[in-house]
Amino acid sequence: MNFGDLVKRSKDKKRPLHEIILDTEYENMGVPPEITRKGAAKILRAIIREGARNFGKKQRTLTGMTGTNAWKMKNYKQKFISEFNRVAMISALSFAESNAAMGRIVACPTAGACGVMSGIVYALWSKEEDFDKLLNSFIVAGGIGDVISKKATLAGAEGGCQAEIGSGAAMAAAMLTYYYTGDGEKCAHAAAIALKSLMGLVCDPVGGFVEVPCVKRNATAVNIAIASAEMAMAGIESVIPFDEVVEAMEKVGRALPESLRETGKGGIAATPTAKRILRNLKL
Repeated sequence: MNFGDLVKRSKDKKRPLHEIILDTEYENMGVPPEITRKGAAKILRAIIREGARNFGKKQRTLTGMTGTNAWKMKNYKQKFISEFNRVAMISALSFAESNAAMGRIVACPTAGACGVMSGIVYALWSKEEDFDKLLNSFIVAGGIGDVISKKATLAGAEGGCQAEIGSGAAMAAAMLTYYYTGDGEKCAHAAAIALKSLMGLVCDPVGGFVEVPCVKRNATAVNIAIASAEMAMAGIESVIPFDEVVEAMEKVGRALPESLRETGKGGIAATPTAKRILRNLKL
């Protein structure tokens, strides 16, 4: 399945992209649109609820390598970024640290990258509070994720962190763009720009724990998603179509050595400091 085909179908039928995605789910899986929409709404409410509950709170993780980043960000007055970016970053850190602390999260697209989509969702909800519009945009983001999962992978163990954080950023960029424009072509460009920006990102968790560098990557990725959406909405286009970007990501993932695919054996996980931290952990 190509995302470009969904966008074309939306234009040809003069119907919103989120409806086309729901119809396609029915055609492929036999799940009626109203059931899929109801399920997506349940997930969306869970993100909003947990986002409010954990926003900027300190959390206790197994290793102690993280747990206070969201709190620090909340208690810092930003110098450069907008309030929307600030809320998205705090939310992303909160969700990612909640995952590390065995809290409740929505693994969208994965647990390790849960803060990217969820951070943007909570920031959008805090700013606009239009649930139906947010739900439609969430469904479009799901369409992006579905295409990636079928044409490539969402797993860091298979494709590196580009498959997790990169996919989350692509989904979030498309969601933002759809929320404010309803334009499927712009959504595809936003997703492509975001994914290209993170292509080649390796998965190198210290000790195999989804804490370092994973938590902070969630926060940086929301800014990439926001920047990608802004560019697409300004009319900037990705020269390489989204579907081809996904195919390229899949090839890059297969080219990555095992040490850079969630094994904790390469990248920053193999640094002297990382090894010292692991020796000192009393687990």
